Amino acid sequence: MTCSQPQVKPKTQKTREQIQLAALCWFIYLEGWNDGSNGPLIPRIQHVYEVGYATVSLIFVFACVGFITGAVSNVILAEKLGFGKVMVLGSLCQVLAYCIESSAPPFPVFIFAYFINGIGLALQNANAVAYVASIKENAELKMGLLMAIIGAGALSSPLVATQFSQLPRWNFHYLTSLGIAITNTIALIIVFRLKRQRECLAEIGIADADHSTSEHSHLRQIFMNKDVHVLASWALLYVGAEVAIGGWIVTYIIDVRGGGPSSGYISTGFFSGLMVGRLALLWINEKVGERLAMFIYAALAIILELIVWLVPSLVGDAVAVSIVGLLLGPMYPIAMNHAGRVLPRWLLTGAIGWIAGVGQAGSALVPFMAGVIAQRFGIRTLQPLLVGVLGLMTALWALVPHNSRHSD
Repeated sequence: MTCSQPQVKPKTQKTREQIQLAALCWFIYLEGWNDGSNGPLIPRIQHVYEVGYATVSLIFVFACVGFITGAVSNVILAEKLGFGKVMVLGSLCQVLAYCIESSAPPFPVFIFAYFINGIGLALQNANAVAYVASIKENAELKMGLLMAIIGAGALSSPLVATQFSQLPRWNFHYLTSLGIAITNTIALIIVFRLKRQRECLAEIGIADADHSTSEHSHLRQIFMNKDVHVLASWALLYVGAEVAIGGWIVTYIIDVRGGGPSSGYISTGFFSGLMVGRLALLWINEKVGERLAMFIYAALAIILELIVWLVPSLVGDAVAVSIVGLLLGPMYPIAMNHAGRVLPRWLLTGAIGWIAGVGQAGSALVPFMAGVIAQRFGIRTLQPLLVGVLGLMTALWALVPHNSRHSD
């Protein structure tokens, strides 16, 4: 059973909760920063290392393997080491990765750093999202804020990455990422002090509802739950589509629409839409219901992707891509909130961690598919691929149950 939260929290608990949320938001900002950097840098990476679309897409493959490794490891590590230690371990993986990338090493070493970074991101993302999902007071707003911060990071990084991509020392962009990663590690150590999740939640007046007595049975329960796999598959396609747009749209605009070096700012437009949508559309979610809102946003996004595909207008495409970002923005917070409603509460931390981890794997898998297809048939194939991914994602959402199949 879960102890209900008091109606009015003591001031110290409110302050502590705000500090914890701020620390998690700083990691989430770094996650968005990391995702948003790829788009403007990919053309420069191709030039420096003299590689094609398929080869440069190996950065997504290595990141994908890292994400999957981190997602699987997290289910066990979270039980063995606890929330605080796993978060710091993940942050240290990112510090190491950015150290390697900032030196512009040979291409095999460079892409291996993406594997390390993938592990770090998966470990932190899984625990951060699950932690916020455990805070039931104003859950929709807090999850929306957390996901909006990803958009803020992804919005700001292309502004910096676009500048570095035109400089001789393009790799110094990763030094800015390293600086953020170091401050992230420090913040996590100071705020959570390597404690377990139940201890951190107790500090803000929340009793953790994890009934598991064995990490093995816990793991089996998660993997035997059908709803977990449906939501994880949805997350894989959603995050994959989001990162594929952010990562490849600049190359698409340059090669297909004849855009110049400043086309990197189109990626900024997409991520700014993503950030704004996660907060600005909250009222629509409440008005029509989150489940129906998801279908509406997906249908409109597919229509706009068809416009980008079929209408040869540089300005029109830039505007459409920004609106697609606005529509995709609320989707992930809606899915995470819905997971908190339909999944058993005692499995919530591990299950949301797995869903988030698989979603992060999508951020590597779909962009890699886009690169491989582009290598053979041209970057024009990006838009039909995205239309297909968004369509399949919408179909999967229809399979997600309306209400919980269990009773807490």
